[in-house]
Amino acid sequence: MERTPANEQIASPRRAPSQQRSRERVERMLAAASALITEQGSDAMRMGEVAERAGVSIGSLYQFFPDKRAIIWALAERYTAESQACISAALRDVSDAEGLRQAFSELVDIYYGLFLAEPVMRDIWSGTQADKALRQLELADSRANAEFLVAVLKRLRPGADPLALETTALLVWQMGEAAVRLAISVERQEGDRLVAAYKRMALRELVDG
Repeated sequence: MERTPANEQIASPRRAPSQQRSRERVERMLAAASALITEQGSDAMRMGEVAERAGVSIGSLYQFFPDKRAIIWALAERYTAESQACISAALRDVSDAEGLRQAFSELVDIYYGLFLAEPVMRDIWSGTQADKALRQLELADSRANAEFLVAVLKRLRPGADPLALETTALLVWQMGEAAVRLAISVERQEGDRLVAAYKRMALRELVDG
């Protein structure tokens, strides 16, 4: 299977606004779409509803978002950029095992908390699973996040095989995403236990492996 590099830009299906007024209009569209997804889910959301709530014409909406998929894509890109910035900041200065334990554990808790607090993130994830291009976007995000972790592991284990570290880091991120999504699909107490168990397993591999 052909690998998509983490730093490769995957083409977005929407047109990016160039003027300030257009950017503000697009922000209103995305805010409206996010609210509607939270209320009724992306499957039930209609383009006309997004335009009405954003206070724009349907033609203006289609100018930037040709279909519902493009809206989901834009929201996914936004959450991806925000998560990468958070992960980069948390791991940038980690230089020892205890620092890795603390930073990684906090990142997992933040990710879990976001999924619990933001229903739109759950719906966006569901949408990515049914779309091949969006799955590629998600995989590229996982690879980018794994690279932040690889940088830490190389500092902690300078003599380790770089390819082995890359494999471990990517698998840890992918398993973490799966664990959190499982956790939000069950009762809260069980979800908390699942997330705690994942953190223990991942940290054993990262710190002791």
